[in-house]
Amino acid sequence: MSPQKLAAAAVASLLFGSALYADQIVMKNGDRVTGSIIKKDDKTVTIKSAHFGTITLPWGEVESAKADAPINIVLPDKTVSGTLEVQKDKVQVTADGATRTVAPADVVALRNAAEQRAFERLLNPGLLDLWAGNANIGWAGTSGNAKTATFTMGSAAARVTRTDKTTLYFNAIRASALINGVSAATAQAIRGGVGYNRNLTPRVFLNLFNDWETDKFQFLDLRTVVGGGAGYGAWKSDRGRLDLVGGVAWNRERFSPAAAAAFTRNGADGYWGNDFSLKLNTRTSFVQSFRMFNNLQESERWRMNFDLGATTAITKWLTWNVNVSDRFLNLPVAGRKKNDFLYSTGFGVTFAR
Repeated sequence: MSPQKLAAAAVASLLFGSALYADQIVMKNGDRVTGSIIKKDDKTVTIKSAHFGTITLPWGEVESAKADAPINIVLPDKTVSGTLEVQKDKVQVTADGATRTVAPADVVALRNAAEQRAFERLLNPGLLDLWAGNANIGWAGTSGNAKTATFTMGSAAARVTRTDKTTLYFNAIRASALINGVSAATAQAIRGGVGYNRNLTPRVFLNLFNDWETDKFQFLDLRTVVGGGAGYGAWKSDRGRLDLVGGVAWNRERFSPAAAAAFTRNGADGYWGNDFSLKLNTRTSFVQSFRMFNNLQESERWRMNFDLGATTAITKWLTWNVNVSDRFLNLPVAGRKKNDFLYSTGFGVTFAR
């Protein structure tokens, strides 16, 4: 056989071999997808195709499927590692040299090796495990007739397990200007907080939080808010989720006006809002949060928090961030505006543990 024919035969053998051992899913409408099964969770199955990327399909519409490579198969009584073959209303599971036939509904989950490792890590994580987040710094300035400097800093982190979610955030801005030899601060605010969600069902969770805020130009020395309530997962997918929340909170805010005596306002608030996250593409993600707080004793006292952010990955660890934060206070200190709007952009880093 000539060298050219030997090379062609080798290539054909490789292609045929890879196709032979590739996983395959055939839908009831005749569509066929070949690749590597990643997972089956709830009512969908996910397969990674060499030509079409990662595809999620409804498990109930699968006519037949075959996984020749070992995959972790979760059954009602145990989890096994083996091969899988689906034919209409039956599933053949081969593991440890034995074949077992079950109904498609009895296949609780499928996980490839990477998904199984991620699942096992979530079972009993340590307090410092599973944290992921980002931190960013921004700086801007001018020099000449007017000399200005603006510094912004922000960070956010979350720890998500199978049963709960813990979040931390911190944002700060400081700006100053020197005009005609006179220096003055033009912005100085710090915002931060911690939140905790505890799952009751796959969609319903308890919600607790504690927020802090100070804003020099609102004459706000410190606002402390402690609250709790319940939330509902209105939408969830691999790309993001939408949670609706509501409950009650205790608000304590102390003001020190420049031309009047300092005073403190306390009171119980009812709150409602949402948290939304979305992966726009493989590099850019988007988050949004909204809260409305209504004082339960005085109807004219209410405030609103709105936060928006987008992160674009430049490298594996370097990101470009855009953040917008709005705070509306219906009864501000006399002479102060009701609305404080903060926006920043800059580079940041991501981290995960």
